[in-house]
Amino acid sequence: MRIAPVRFQPMAGDDVAQAVGRVAVASPLNGRIEIGGPEQFRMDEFFRDALAAWGDPREVVTDPQARYFGSVPGERTLVPGDGATLGQIRYRDWLDRTSAGK
Repeated sequence: MRIAPVRFQPMAGDDVAQAVGRVAVASPLNGRIEIGGPEQFRMDEFFRDALAAWGDPREVVTDPQARYFGSVPGERTLVPGDGATLGQIRYRDWLDRTSAGK
């Protein structure tokens, strides 16, 4: 699979739910907020490691022209900006917790 070498910031579902809940009960923003996970990863490296850990034989090819939902993302297109609300659950902690339930 071809994946661009761009940064992304995955957020655990529990953290997403908390962020949505806080906004839902707060005063109207008349705007938007950005959210993201507490740590950034380079997408191609992340999925190369993840597929190997899952025993998935697919090869990740780093391709700067790889499309993401139809367009070529910039290096920081998929990460929130300064002042974003960040979750607390790190990827490794989420993975350990979800793996324990198997």
